[in-house]
Amino acid sequence: MKPIKNPEEPLAIWSGQDRINDDIFTSVTTIIRSGGCSWNRCKICQYRHERFTGIDSAELIRLMHAQVSRLETEILKVQPQVIKVYTSGSFFDPLEVPEIIQEKILHLAQGKILVVESRCDYINAEKIKTAVNTIKSETGDGELYIAIGLETTNDTIREKCIDKGLQYSDYLNTTTIIHHAGGKVKTYLLHKPPYLTELEAYNDMVQSIQDIIPVTDLISMNPCTVQRNTHLEKLWKQQAYRPPYLWSVASVLAQTTAHVTCDPIGGGQTRGPHNCGSCDGFILDAIRDYNLNADQDLMKSVLEMDCKCKKEWEYVMEHEKPWAMPITR
Repeated sequence: MKPIKNPEEPLAIWSGQDRINDDIFTSVTTIIRSGGCSWNRCKICQYRHERFTGIDSAELIRLMHAQVSRLETEILKVQPQVIKVYTSGSFFDPLEVPEIIQEKILHLAQGKILVVESRCDYINAEKIKTAVNTIKSETGDGELYIAIGLETTNDTIREKCIDKGLQYSDYLNTTTIIHHAGGKVKTYLLHKPPYLTELEAYNDMVQSIQDIIPVTDLISMNPCTVQRNTHLEKLWKQQAYRPPYLWSVASVLAQTTAHVTCDPIGGGQTRGPHNCGSCDGFILDAIRDYNLNADQDLMKSVLEMDCKCKKEWEYVMEHEKPWAMPITR
């Protein structure tokens, strides 16, 4: 593994805006290098290459504390209402994020909305109650959102296509624990993991969104991107996988009965969700606008536009066969 450049700096940090329910907030988002995901088996994920390795716990704490200090500086500068801290794994796993670092971040977020990620394995009532109480200010402000990578409500797809190590029943139990402890739930869904046709992936997202609406507070649909050094990349190089069409992404967003945020990483590129190249920019801009304004009519208007690749997408949706190579690239 190559030496890590600037190990005391977060992998990324930026400010922006986020829609949470019916309100738009200023936000600071950071991706902090940590001890890394303990599961480390998902077919689509490259985060195993963004962890600290070969260091003891004291050095891990030192390096993570330096990154959190950088976050603190950004918070003081921006004064955000929302703080999102991503660790390429589970925030509540003490081997990935030592408890002293967890506590530091929770205190930084006091009185604000904090969003962190975790596998269900590391969620329990006592831990979440403590975290929620730490975030709450004297006036009662402050909320904790825990993002869970469910990916799909279909257990077969999640295990055979992604290797997530999670059952839908585990997710449902965890949402109950979080809510009873005073926290809130954000759920990630993955649009078009490997081995699904374009139509199968579309139908899976439509069904999964409908399934989780009663138990989650926020939904984020992530169109699959081909990350480097992954099983998915091998399939892609063999022309055995194509990321979803942006037409499919827009179609899901246009018909859902709940607001679903979507950030098509690598959108318009061959490794990311894309169409023909001519209409990609327009659709991506519309999706970004929809994320903030929740205007479903905007997404419906996208589907009414015409482009030479729309008929290709319609053909793929109708004729692509399961257990076969993708029709297009």
